[in-house]
Amino acid sequence: MKTLLLFLASLLIGVGLFFWIAGIVGWGEIKNAFLAFTGWQGLVILGLTFLMALVGTWKWREILKGCGEKIPFRSLLNPYLAGFSVMFLAPILIWGGEIFRSYILKERNGVLWSKGMASVIIDRILEWTANLAVIFFGGIFFLSMIGTPPTKLVIIFGGVFLVFLAGLFFFYFKSIRRESIISFLVRNNKPFDTEKEIFNFFKAKNKALWKAIALAFLRAGVMYTRAWLLIMFLSKSIGGLAAISVLGFSYLAVMIPIPTALGSHEALQTFAFGALGLGVSAATAFTMIIRGAELILSLLGIVILFRLGIILVKDMLFKKIDEINQ
Repeated sequence: MKTLLLFLASLLIGVGLFFWIAGIVGWGEIKNAFLAFTGWQGLVILGLTFLMALVGTWKWREILKGCGEKIPFRSLLNPYLAGFSVMFLAPILIWGGEIFRSYILKERNGVLWSKGMASVIIDRILEWTANLAVIFFGGIFFLSMIGTPPTKLVIIFGGVFLVFLAGLFFFYFKSIRRESIISFLVRNNKPFDTEKEIFNFFKAKNKALWKAIALAFLRAGVMYTRAWLLIMFLSKSIGGLAAISVLGFSYLAVMIPIPTALGSHEALQTFAFGALGLGVSAATAFTMIIRGAELILSLLGIVILFRLGIILVKDMLFKKIDEINQ
């Protein structure tokens, strides 16, 4: 019964997220998002957005290989896109996308829950590592160009950055010393199997770790190329280091759990574009086009989420029928 409820919940989440985001963004804005990618420049941005998802799926596949699970790329792409849609449209559901991905691995590929959950946690940790590196170096260049930013921005977004940085530092410190994080948090001397899988992956001799790190930075490189090209398409000349700053501000915006980074991305990029002499109007166009590309990707993910839910329900019902007939 619990399994059935979980399957039905995945269906309802897919339908609910679609209509919820349509209500927030508006059906007209969704239509405009698709229309924005009818020209070749828009298709380039949309293509790089899909490439970002492909590299992310590749990274997840390498992580699973490092955990002893060889899963075909095609089997991972759909759950990756579905998980992305949950993270993008409903970031307040902490780890919601990751839990869904690990659940699909368990039900469709027979991967143990501990390994599946470890793979998505490792994926998120490496992604945060690459993102924080971009924010750090982009921030250094930005400050060298314009000096101290407004106090409110420093307090809000600087605080978010420090929280994530402290979390990563804590994880890597514990991982190097092979000390349980779970027992530290819940005072339990028996670490879970998932934690053991994560610690086993984060070994310097593990080739899969270095491949996954390289792919995490490759994904950041794709996003950097997308940001730089989009600014050029908006008829704005920008240097390579300044483009890193813009990407860093994009990463900062999505760290605050607001659906589609609505408002937070505009606030940061308006300040960044103005300080870099790129124009406030260009900042609005930049954020809307980026959001449009990722919205199209996430809507595809919602369709996949709905489809996977139906498949899982069918599989479960057929199993129940077979059990009854036996």
